[in-house]
Parts: sequence; C-alpha cells; structure tokens
Amino acid sequence: MKKQENTELPVHIKNKHTDDLIDHYWGSITYVFELIKASEIKAGLILSFYGILLNFSYQKIQFLLVNFPNDIILYILLGLWFCSTVISVHFSIRCFIPRIEAKFDKNIFFFGDIITKFGNVNEFSKTFYKISLDEDQLFDQLGQQIFIISKIASLKFKNVSRSLRFLATGMLLLLFVMVYSLFLTLK
Repeated sequence: MKKQENTELPVHIKNKHTDDLIDHYWGSITYVFELIKASEIKAGLILSFYGILLNFSYQKIQFLLVNFPNDIILYILLGLWFCSTVISVHFSIRCFIPRIEAKFDKNIFFFGDIITKFGNVNEFSKTFYKISLDEDQLFDQLGQQIFIISKIASLKFKNVSRSLRFLATGMLLLLFVMVYSLFLTLK
C-alpha cells in the first residue's frame, strides 16, 4: 500500500505566497493610480499650453479681424480653429472630472461604499476585518477594485488622447491662419 503524500505547503511558504499576492495586488492598484495621475498631469499641461497660446493668438487675431473684416476664408479658418480649441479644452477638463463607478458590487476599498454601504464605523470595521481574514474574499475585493480604477484610467486617457488630437488639429489650423494672413498682408 502506497503512503499518501501531504501536498499542503508548509505554513511559512503559504504565508510568503499570500504576502507576495497582496504586494502584487496593491502594486497593481498603485500602478493604475499613477496612470490616473499621469493622465491628469497631461491634461493640465494641455490647458497650460492653451493659456499661453490663447494669450499670444488673441492679439494676432484681433489685428487680422480689424484689418481684414470681410475675408470669409479667414473667418472660416478662425472658426474652425476656435471650435477645435474649445473641443480640446473640453476633453482636457473632462479628464479632471471625478469618475465614480457605482454599478459594481460593494467594495471595502472604495470610499463611497465604505461610507454608504457598510453601516456605521463599527460595522465597517468588523466587515473589513472579516473580509481581510478570508483570502478569497480579500483578493476578490482587491481584483474588483483594480478593474474599476483601470476603467477610470482608461476613460481619462481617452479624454487626453482626444484633447491632443484636437490640439494638433487646432495648431494646424492656426498655421493655416498665419500663412493665409501673411498672404493677405503681402497682397
């Protein structure tokens, strides 16, 4: 008769693996939060660039409108540039709008659920402790949180990307305005 082998890992190895998993999950959460910050920094830089650009452009555009009041092509180019700029600024600002994903199960790591779905401070504390002791529940909650904040990061980067595309379009249109105004001046 063959002796049955014990396939259970020693406690110190099992605990090490759990610690590594916890570090992995929290590392993933930290990474996604850093991506969210990066998207907001990029949106802020775009808005700062517009602050400089609009200050510079205002004086030049005012000069063009005074000196060439009936040039329809100039008005079309300026109108397209203005629309592109407004849309770009809109997407940059949307990046800063807080995103709350409430369509998911309650989660002990989401501040909105902590306050609204777990009762008072003592009830939350007991639930948090209970879930923290159950590795399956704990990792499920952490995994859900990673998914939710990744969805938020994805939306923010889409807004930054759209803002950059309209910024590039606007810069191209502004270049056309400058070349066309040079043509009008030399005419």
